[in-house]
Amino acid sequence: MLSRSALRTYSTATKNLTIGLIAGDGIGREVIPAGKQVLQALPSSYGLNFNFIDLEAGFELFKKTGTALPDETVEALQSKCDGALFGAVSSPTVKVAGYSSPIVALRKKMGLYANVRPVKSVDGIGRPVDMVIVRENTEDLYIKEERIFEKDGQKVAEAIKRITEGATTRIAKIAYEIALQRQQVRNLGGASLHNKPSVTVVHKSNVLSVSDGLFRETCKKVYDDNISKFGSIDYKEQIVDSMVYRMFREPEIFDVVVAPNLYGDILSDGAAALVGSLGVVPSANVGDNFAIGEPCHGSAPDIEGKGIANPIATIRSTALMLEFMGYPEPAAKIYSAVDANLSEDKIKTPDLGGNSSTQEVVSDIIKRL
Repeated sequence: MLSRSALRTYSTATKNLTIGLIAGDGIGREVIPAGKQVLQALPSSYGLNFNFIDLEAGFELFKKTGTALPDETVEALQSKCDGALFGAVSSPTVKVAGYSSPIVALRKKMGLYANVRPVKSVDGIGRPVDMVIVRENTEDLYIKEERIFEKDGQKVAEAIKRITEGATTRIAKIAYEIALQRQQVRNLGGASLHNKPSVTVVHKSNVLSVSDGLFRETCKKVYDDNISKFGSIDYKEQIVDSMVYRMFREPEIFDVVVAPNLYGDILSDGAAALVGSLGVVPSANVGDNFAIGEPCHGSAPDIEGKGIANPIATIRSTALMLEFMGYPEPAAKIYSAVDANLSEDKIKTPDLGGNSSTQEVVSDIIKRL
């Protein structure tokens, strides 16, 4: 469990919390209710009362209305919600005129500049791993500034990769803060593969010397300029292709990994293979004043409607959302209940080799609360 309540300043006096629920597409509509059920089942001793607002976004909504992210959804998150859960969104593999990913747009509109993805093994499931991948969420190739033109009689497609000093400074700072916070948990007896905090900066500046060069240089500058605060952290760098190799060969060596948007996306999805399934890997989209929990899996149309989607990534994302809202104790309770479910190897969905339904897993975890 990662306790990061010190990273954001939230009022803990307000116990009535409103959570926006954006199911999105596919199995998002099956797993987001799991997060809601778990919040409702938290012991009353935590003194938290949850209200929920169902909100819309997604490709299916776009096909019906021509809008993937309604203004009403953004306005409700900004004015009515203390946090939110986002399920999944379908991503067409061919260009669809007028459509762009609502989660990417939501991150920009809400100022959620960090995507935080813990990847941790549980008692013999998958490879030994205990890392957090911190992905810059607002720029890189994901700004979606592309064009196509003809040159010498052939089509040429170009995409702009944007790296800025400001965005890199923000993401570097939160990565170092997370490393320090993880060490605080370890100092209090939290189980971990690591005995000292480290941050690995991922880049490809040997080829992209200007854009990735700026990312690498800025991350190092943030570290050097704040050495009195971050000096206990081992600063490391890794070229992205060798990072992939080492992550699969020796994942236990990595603590906190910080990367530009595209590399962070690829690394975090790949890291899920180390712990059994994308269905167990959570994430949080985090800004200075808001957090959205989001499971790392997609909309999974192949299993949509079958009632077998793994709810654990959503449940862990719910706990991660609570952490960034400033409620680490109930988050820890949720993590422990999930770990107990995984460790017993009895009630599991098919992606983990079991034959249980989504609701059976949710019910088992709620019992453990």
